[in-house]
Amino acid sequence: MNERLQNEIESLRNEIREHDYRYYVLSDPIISDYEYDRLVKKLEKIEAENPNLITPDSPTQRVGSDIAKEFNSYTHSTPMLSLSNTYSEEELFDFDRRVKEILKGENVEYVTELKIDGLSMSLVYKEGKLVTAATRGDGTTGEDVTLNVRTIKSVPLKIADDKLKKHGVSGFEVRGEIFMSLESFRKLNEERELAEEKLFANPRNSASGTIKLLDPRMVAKRGLDIFTYYFAGDSKELTTHDESLQLLKELGFKVNPNYRLCKSIDEVIKFCDEWEIKRDSLPYEIDGIVIKVNSFSQQKRLGSIAKSPRWAAAYKFKPKQAVTKLHTITWQVGRTGIVTPVAELEPVFLAGSTISRATLHNYDELQRKDIREGDKVVIEKGGDVIPKVVEVIMSGRDKGSVPAVPPSACPVCGAQLFKPEGEVAFYCINNECPAQVKGRIIHFAHRGAMDISGLGEALIDLFVELNYLHSYADIYSLKEKREELIKIDRLGEKSIDNLLAAIEKSKEKPFDKVLFALGIKYVGAGAAKKITDEFNTIDKLLKATKEEIESVYEIGPSISESIIKFFGNEKNLELLNILKKAGLRFEKEAVSSSSGKFKGKTFVLTGTLSKLTRQEAEEKIIAEGGKASSSVSKKTDFVVAGENAGSKLDKALKLGVKVINEIEFLELLNS
Repeated sequence: MNERLQNEIESLRNEIREHDYRYYVLSDPIISDYEYDRLVKKLEKIEAENPNLITPDSPTQRVGSDIAKEFNSYTHSTPMLSLSNTYSEEELFDFDRRVKEILKGENVEYVTELKIDGLSMSLVYKEGKLVTAATRGDGTTGEDVTLNVRTIKSVPLKIADDKLKKHGVSGFEVRGEIFMSLESFRKLNEERELAEEKLFANPRNSASGTIKLLDPRMVAKRGLDIFTYYFAGDSKELTTHDESLQLLKELGFKVNPNYRLCKSIDEVIKFCDEWEIKRDSLPYEIDGIVIKVNSFSQQKRLGSIAKSPRWAAAYKFKPKQAVTKLHTITWQVGRTGIVTPVAELEPVFLAGSTISRATLHNYDELQRKDIREGDKVVIEKGGDVIPKVVEVIMSGRDKGSVPAVPPSACPVCGAQLFKPEGEVAFYCINNECPAQVKGRIIHFAHRGAMDISGLGEALIDLFVELNYLHSYADIYSLKEKREELIKIDRLGEKSIDNLLAAIEKSKEKPFDKVLFALGIKYVGAGAAKKITDEFNTIDKLLKATKEEIESVYEIGPSISESIIKFFGNEKNLELLNILKKAGLRFEKEAVSSSSGKFKGKTFVLTGTLSKLTRQEAEEKIIAEGGKASSSVSKKTDFVVAGENAGSKLDKALKLGVKVINEIEFLELLNS
């Protein structure tokens, strides 16, 4: 029975792995998302019923729920060298000349690959299973980020046995470049902008920042990807880099298809020129071309100098910049009242689009770069997405130009501006400012919050101007004005009915989405989830003290103070009551049993569990009527301590809370 079940599980896992490979590596799926989800749910169900059969390489175990305190260091078996850069044809010819001098005139082939703008990663496999993923670091020592890299669907957790056998490999190392696609980058920054969080400058920074997050669940949501380019195996005889790329593909790794075997340096230069022109057509960022001597024996003879190999070089593309005229500096107002400068530019084509506006960030940045109206400026697309002013061309400045000054009054409502001590931002202090009203409603309705389809920025602008919306609470009374709305030009009955249906559907959104939608300063989607997990009703949150809010993991003083201030405002409480009456969810959906063996008991999980993921353990606790908390207190009944348990275990021992291990927890669960 057990052997039959094990065979069924392994067969199901292999089927899911194959579909992952076809979808995330080949971009050639052969089943629908629905069919794929059914396979995963089937596997999850079997594993939940048989936790002793769960293995770390199962497709269900990609995303762990353990939050690390820090990353451990990792020493690379072979140093991860950096490449020397070249910037011109002449420098490429010099590289070719040096290679041939050392090889005494031998014929040399080169492999040219796109230089992905991401971060280098080492993947170590033993018996075909991923055991370690580490960053490059200083080339010798990096950081172990295995739990985060496991969440990347294009990274295989296990190589199929038949592939290992065919190529005679078992233990090996693969290196590659982890990156974030332009689409994932846009979505991430869009969400951060709506949450008024600092934007990432480019996809590389966002990928690097993401891989350093301490919570794998957050990493899994950000759409990281990988292209691999290096193989070092235990028994496979490879003679060229070209062969190693073929092997990587055959083992199921994702290799960038845009590489070429070049017979001469002239072909290399042709490839570089070709992709400098075509780079904008790619869905990810590249910043150059990597050139490698193809023959491994020649690579060995060429050796390395300092931290760079003599047998490889990087050709760096020229930055994507353009020169244009800055006509005026305007000031725009965000939903929290922040007033920021924007450059209104002479339209110029750059990196695939026409740019007419660019962010100037804040007044301090404006002063530092001495940017003035009428200046000729160099603009650049941050990550080829966000236009920004890089510098001023001083030689083109008019003699009569004057430094920019911030407005003393709000450019939208005329209210006095306020600059808090220690901050660079100016604020409009009028909460009824139309720009803030519109901003708050846009944030409330956007897909990361209440996700009200059809209620976009243009329609919100119109409804505010027509006095249908004075706050986001008014959204839920639009149904009373249906007859008036359908008479508005270009709207009509069908579009209004669709909008009203979407508004009604938004009432099903969970408590954490509602809290995020309220637009409380510093409370992003992640913070809202953590807070509602701890305070499962709005009434509990309203009664919570600053210290109690800060006891939630990763919730600091700025967030707690902002929450206290928000709910201390009478107008905000009025909006809250309107939203409650409208039927929005202000309590976490109860999934716990009213009876159950854990009824009234509070558990805290810490460390790494081997039989269950933390999420599975929490679900089992809740299903049995218990509560899974994120912090230890005197009210905690049990602390379940896995491997590498940290400060929560120390606190439990100090408070005298009962500590049990995973085996004892499972016995308690199954008793």
